[in-house]
Amino acid sequence: MQAYKDGQKKFANGEYDLAIKGFQKAAEANIEPTQTSYLIAESYRLSNRFKESIPYYKQALDGGITNPDARFQYAYALKTTGDYAAASAQFSEFAKTQNVPQNLQERALREIEIIRIADRLKATKMEVELKDLPLNTAGAEFAPTVLGNELIFSASKKDKIYTNNGQPMLGLYKINIASDPGNTQGTPVQFSSEVFDPEAHDASPAFSPDGKTLVFARSNTGKKKDKSPDVDLYMSRNINGQWTPPAVLPINDSLAWDGSPAFSRDGKTLYFASNRAGGVGGIDIYRTNMDASGRFSRPVNMGKDINTVGDDMFPYVAEGGKLYFASDGHPGLGKLDLFSATRTQGVITIENLGLPFNSPQDDFGLVFYQTLKKGFFASNRDGGKGDDDIYYFAGPEEEDSTTVARRNDPNDPLNPNNPNYINGKRKVVRYFLAGTVIANGETPTPIDSAVVHILPDTSDTQIAEFPTAKDGKFGKQPVEEGRAYQLLVQRKGYISKREPFSMSGRNIPPIFLTKELTDTTFNVTIKLDKLELNKTFVLENIYYDLNKYNIRPDAAVELDKLVQILKDNPTMTIELSSHTDARATDSYNMTLSQNRAESAVAYLASKGIEADRMEAKGYGERELIIPNAKTEEEHQRNRRTEFTILSY
Repeated sequence: MQAYKDGQKKFANGEYDLAIKGFQKAAEANIEPTQTSYLIAESYRLSNRFKESIPYYKQALDGGITNPDARFQYAYALKTTGDYAAASAQFSEFAKTQNVPQNLQERALREIEIIRIADRLKATKMEVELKDLPLNTAGAEFAPTVLGNELIFSASKKDKIYTNNGQPMLGLYKINIASDPGNTQGTPVQFSSEVFDPEAHDASPAFSPDGKTLVFARSNTGKKKDKSPDVDLYMSRNINGQWTPPAVLPINDSLAWDGSPAFSRDGKTLYFASNRAGGVGGIDIYRTNMDASGRFSRPVNMGKDINTVGDDMFPYVAEGGKLYFASDGHPGLGKLDLFSATRTQGVITIENLGLPFNSPQDDFGLVFYQTLKKGFFASNRDGGKGDDDIYYFAGPEEEDSTTVARRNDPNDPLNPNNPNYINGKRKVVRYFLAGTVIANGETPTPIDSAVVHILPDTSDTQIAEFPTAKDGKFGKQPVEEGRAYQLLVQRKGYISKREPFSMSGRNIPPIFLTKELTDTTFNVTIKLDKLELNKTFVLENIYYDLNKYNIRPDAAVELDKLVQILKDNPTMTIELSSHTDARATDSYNMTLSQNRAESAVAYLASKGIEADRMEAKGYGERELIIPNAKTEEEHQRNRRTEFTILSY
């Protein structure tokens, strides 16, 4: 049991390689076999080792794991190995499962559609020769960039071992590019002692066009004074041949991952990737302008044409202004694929680079060398020497200029490789929203005569209103790409409810479209709870710091949802109750829970809810869901916040 607990502790700390070792010992002792298999799989996935996670996800699913996203991650891992048929079957099985997170269900359906066109993506094959550089090792080499005649890149070569994946920490290294760049070999040397921190990761170098400014990513510094333990961007300048000690950039978000920088061709704009709040999806690409004195403008998100609900990162701007980047949100062959983005007359066209650049695994970090037909990128595809490898690519030197122009012009309707047109006409998609309203319960039944108000997510100015029919169905309402909406559903005898609906990431890429005009309808299911006296609801994710009762930011997000429920149901009065686990004295827990309940009520009142509509009640440990809780998960279920309807 100790090995399992050690594994849990390492897993919680993000030390996935050590967690795997602990869980494997637990598996040998047959301790919690299903959960252990799942946690081993998750440890491999979270340290970017999808292939290794597959047998453990299968064991967990065969053992009856109840975690809702286990099958989704299993399907995604299968996709990264190129086993598209098995991945599609698992995504389909996941999408049919009851009570799975809606965002994952939608992603699963989208992945099924992407897999259907995998053969079409494979058909996009450029006349390019690839070479796995001789300098690659069993470790990681990635994020190549060119400075003069040197290749600067990230590699796992430091003495300190990173407990996330068991590899040495990352540093910046350099090597002379050979006359035949694909034969670049030898022993890389440290790029600069000034930007080498033996205790941290240094990665993803980017140089200004004049070669005098370096921006790179640093993380896991291990320093207590580090206010941002995640990945941050740093800058160093070359003064009289010496690189200055790196300084952290003011554009970083202390709560976010900020990495993979790149300069524009004129050096006045810095592109980078970040998962900061307010983005389109996971990691998004941003840009910031720099003035002559080195000051940065406020970073701007590159928008929903480029950024997706997935990860979009490793930007690179080529001569001529075309943007190249890596994404797992645009239709691709596996995880990260390489894409180009071209803007012409205000229209942005995204193009998957196809084979041989892309594979079912991660393909990223493209840069050109000397011409637009030669360059480097990184991949962890099968057949490489180790983890991430750097590849050199070179296309044919001469081609018929007319053929090249027709193939590469994204706005030529007659371009056979242009996914935006069919038979010389631009493809158009019209989007609609419809759905069903049902009663929440073990046997969901349709609700007729409910009123569905469709509102923009920023105001209560109604766009449309629909009554539900006998079968509970409503719609359909035209919706626009990139916009977000709220559905306010009301029915006498039921608690009024708001359901968010966002078009972000739902647009259908042109490559999917087979005709000039396509209509597609998104169907949502909204569950209403009956309005009953003494009915109790658990508020999910209302957590407090140990022995404290102040409202944390994450709890405030959840309490804001209750604020909206009370505003949408203005006659409802509630008791808001707090419950503790049984690990302190009864009197202490009673006082703590009462204080927590009163804090929650005070927060609701601060948001405009009348005080006489709420009662605060602390129950301490007197109403345990699991009386003899042993695991942390069981204690967490006992520590909960609820509201009960007193009148309406």
